[in-house]
Amino acid sequence: MPIRSDSELVAQVQGGDHGAYGELVNRYERSVRAVALDVLGNRHDAEDAAQDAFVVAFHKLPGLRDLSKYGHWLLKITRRQALRCAKRRRQPLPLNRAADRIEPSRNGRLDEPSRRLNRAVQRLPMQERLVVTLRYFDGHSVQQIADLTERPLGTVTKQLSRAYTRLRAMLRGCMTIRHFSSASSN
Repeated sequence: MPIRSDSELVAQVQGGDHGAYGELVNRYERSVRAVALDVLGNRHDAEDAAQDAFVVAFHKLPGLRDLSKYGHWLLKITRRQALRCAKRRRQPLPLNRAADRIEPSRNGRLDEPSRRLNRAVQRLPMQERLVVTLRYFDGHSVQQIADLTERPLGTVTKQLSRAYTRLRAMLRGCMTIRHFSSASSN
């Protein structure tokens, strides 16, 4: 079965096929969680923000004009939801709720090299950020990314190459980039 593009899936959802949204959720779940985790630094809060982002996106989907931009649009919604969650989190909690927030030492926070990489990815231009997220966070092949984004294979390859060069410059000397580059050889 060929991979359906974001545009095809969004059009199906807009046409009433709500099951197609599940495929979009599966496709972007890791990317959405990564963006939320970068903002919040806490896995539990990031999962809540990610879920909220998918719900908000579903309700706002009828207003999406350029269906091929779904991925970028969803990640922007995710960032906004995570920022809202962070704002709510800064408000003092009642004592009974504050006790529920205490987490064991392994609280789901990213280690510093991963946080640096995630911040660097977020600083990439929109098109490069999307292809990097699909490739390295969601594990899609370059051909799948071309199909999903409805871009030529050469364009996706060039965007990944430019993004890698930018990331290398941003993270020069950091062990994170070595980890990132080893993932690109898959």
